[in-house]
Amino acid sequence: MTDQATVVWTEIPVTDLDKATAFYEAVFGWSMVRQTGGPNDMVDFSSDTSSVAGHLYPGKPATGNGPTIHLAVQSTLEDGIARCEAAGGSVISPAIDIPPGRFAYALDPDGNSLGLFEQRKA
Repeated sequence: MTDQATVVWTEIPVTDLDKATAFYEAVFGWSMVRQTGGPNDMVDFSSDTSSVAGHLYPGKPATGNGPTIHLAVQSTLEDGIARCEAAGGSVISPAIDIPPGRFAYALDPDGNSLGLFEQRKA
């Protein structure tokens, strides 16, 4: 057993990189960073790619039962839900309480499954 993180990187496929960037910045309050050095452009969640993070890339989103990526919202879950809906996403569950906090299932505009997560305050 090591102290290494279980999840180290996540990639979310999107059909329109600019539209998806605007959605994720609006919902999560991130300042995302576009990378142009690879075989195609991608947009990192932040400029710190030395730790657990991820990016958006041009690709085909999963249909049906793709994986769900849970991402922390700023402020409250209710604010995150409102930002998600205002930015063109769909919230598909009520708030769900779990020991570390609360979350709601949502879909981004491409249909990618998300968990909007609010960490429980100590």
